Amino acid sequence: MASDSSVDSPAQFAINERRAQLKQMRLFAGGLLLMMLVLFIAASVLRSRWPWLVYVHAFTEAAMVGACADWFAVVSLFRHPFGVPLPHTAVIAKHKVRIAENFGAFVSSNFLMPAEVAAKLESIDAAGWAARWIRESDNARQVAKRLQHLFPSLLELAGERSVREYGRGLIRNGIDSIAAAPLAARLLSVLIAHGHHETAFNIALDQAQRFIDEHKDRIRQNVANNTARWVRGWVDGRITDAFLVELQRTLDEARATADHPWRIEYRTTLEELTVRLADDPQLLEQGERIKSEVLDNDVVEGYLEWLSGEVGEKVQAEIGTDDGMLMQCLEHGLRAVGGWLEDNPEVRATINRWAQQLVLNAIVPNRKEIGAFISEVIARWDTTTLIDKLELQVGKDLQYIRINGTLIGGLVGLGIFMVDRLFA
Repeated sequence: MASDSSVDSPAQFAINERRAQLKQMRLFAGGLLLMMLVLFIAASVLRSRWPWLVYVHAFTEAAMVGACADWFAVVSLFRHPFGVPLPHTAVIAKHKVRIAENFGAFVSSNFLMPAEVAAKLESIDAAGWAARWIRESDNARQVAKRLQHLFPSLLELAGERSVREYGRGLIRNGIDSIAAAPLAARLLSVLIAHGHHETAFNIALDQAQRFIDEHKDRIRQNVANNTARWVRGWVDGRITDAFLVELQRTLDEARATADHPWRIEYRTTLEELTVRLADDPQLLEQGERIKSEVLDNDVVEGYLEWLSGEVGEKVQAEIGTDDGMLMQCLEHGLRAVGGWLEDNPEVRATINRWAQQLVLNAIVPNRKEIGAFISEVIARWDTTTLIDKLELQVGKDLQYIRINGTLIGGLVGLGIFMVDRLFA
């Protein structure tokens, strides 16, 4: 099996770094052997002129033997030296299946035992880590994108008609769950607090003034038609005009005076109505009955159907954008959940217990199967892939064996030479 070329860039960077380090250590170990060879040749040529070079000769001779022997040992683990299939070489390639089985059994019997897994899980604050991670804007946005990409499949699975009916029911239930009379009381309180009730009063006065101006003649005619026949017409006109002038003056006073009796009575009525809407059971019942009648109206039902369709289309449009309202809501919601988890250690502890129990129930009873899976994966690797992976992991350290073999071999050889000279 060829190695995966689609690994993430951080992992690929680590692999390339390990490969470079392995190459550097190979060159160093090989360079040390080459240096021993050069010194050996120089000592062999010049020791007749400088007798002390016999010690250099002895050191380098033994160092080369040690270097070659350890090079042979290291290479024999992975491949045949010089491609020659000598006995007990290419050990890993020959015993790949046995190595895979032993490694899988080693992992399952040493790393996946209940006590080991439980002790490790106790030290992990998974919920805290997740909360801190999701509060980062980039992380929350990435998760929100993944969640948003699930919406088209979910909507397609549910069906357009079901989504519309659900949306309509959701809107209707949302409206129906709000008591009409208390809601009207709250709205009226807000209007009063911001002075909008005074604006409404002035508008009503303006409308009354406009009505009088536009229907003066009709008012005079109605008055004339309803008075006694013996009263002369000009008398009716004078009385009607006087009444209209006084009415207009009163309207002007009510508009211009903040404490006009009409305005005071209007405020008092609104305040009493606000209290009754909030507390009166009779008004509450009437409000609910009116709301029910409105919601059951065919026109309202049609509007709710249209509104649910509009919402569905808006959601479909939002799903296709990466900076829409849906994305922002998901992102803010995820960050809010992260903040909530960080501020609630009891909830984090509960989630951690659930996660620990889930992992224990999933891993510990199946540790043999996990070990067997590891063995199967390793056994399926082709020899080149297995050797490459192992050599990247331990090859750098194995080069120290070559270096140590060169130096230790040289020292041992020098010691033997000196002992031999001492007793010669």
